[in-house]
Amino acid sequence: MGLPRNYVDTSLILALVAGFCDTATFTAANQLFSAHVTGNFIVFAYDLVKGADAETWIKLISVPVFIAAVMTAGWMAPRLGNDYRLLFIEGIILFGAGVLTIGLSYFNLQVAWWSAVMPFVIVWAMGIQNAFGRLYSKAVYAQTTVMTGNVTQVTLDLSKLLFSRNGDVSAQNVRRQIGIVVLFLAGCVIGAIVASGFGLWTVLFPGILLVGYFGRNNLMWKTKKVE
Repeated sequence: MGLPRNYVDTSLILALVAGFCDTATFTAANQLFSAHVTGNFIVFAYDLVKGADAETWIKLISVPVFIAAVMTAGWMAPRLGNDYRLLFIEGIILFGAGVLTIGLSYFNLQVAWWSAVMPFVIVWAMGIQNAFGRLYSKAVYAQTTVMTGNVTQVTLDLSKLLFSRNGDVSAQNVRRQIGIVVLFLAGCVIGAIVASGFGLWTVLFPGILLVGYFGRNNLMWKTKKVE
């Protein structure tokens, strides 16, 4: 039996968004991971042995920001009446952060504090997405923010498909898993190119994608629980 279209689409869209945002902050915000936030431990340790400065220590702020975002999402989720509204809120945060950055630049307002805060706003948005994946695991096909587990799973499933005859893995499932990894990679490439050329305001594009998708198809306007 086929999976619901919104189930597959949601997984692919979130993978694309996470890849974009994670690479955008890494590229344009001093190598800060926003989706795979524990990756900042590795970057911090590397910078530490190379001679840590103030910016190196600031990276660690991403962890409590991420934790606060997850806790907030966990508190909000049962009160929203619709599981997908968390993703709509994530989109609004990314879109709003991008628009604010453009506005400040347009009016030649050099607000130093916003330049420092902006990457952690993206971390907050990614914290919401990570929380959604854990709270509503049935709404996504696989993890959308960290690909190591997905690559491991698709490799194991592909091995079973090729070398086992027990039939407990379908080619369609493998294709979906590969699709998530490929979309994440595509998001990484796009995020790197766009953010390195234009800056962090470009996260408004994944914000538009989230807001547009979950608004257009009525996933968020109705009282809806993941089935």
